[in-house]
Amino acid sequence: MDVFYALSDPTRRKILELLASQGQMTASDIYANFTTSSPAISQHLKVLREAGLVKMEKHAQQRLYQINPEAMLKLEDWSKRLTQLWNQRLDALDEVLKVEQEKIKKREKDV
Repeated sequence: MDVFYALSDPTRRKILELLASQGQMTASDIYANFTTSSPAISQHLKVLREAGLVKMEKHAQQRLYQINPEAMLKLEDWSKRLTQLWNQRLDALDEVLKVEQEKIKKREKDV
């Protein structure tokens, strides 16, 4: 399952935010935070599990969910790389604009 597909749904993002703030939670505790049916939340949890964003452990009849920190680190690294690429492009644009501004100032002085 693609991580970005899993993140594309607002309910799944909310589940991740909930797990990030609360830590490990039972499926029942997660369901209690939504007005959506528990089968629908179960499907969202399944998508998050298949994408590797959450881990699930069974303890007797309970299913305990928590964020997979390794997956979050991969997302963070990807985001940092993307930010770095954009910053490089913006820095290059800034240099071009400075050169153009200097040309304009020089032309204005010559007139």
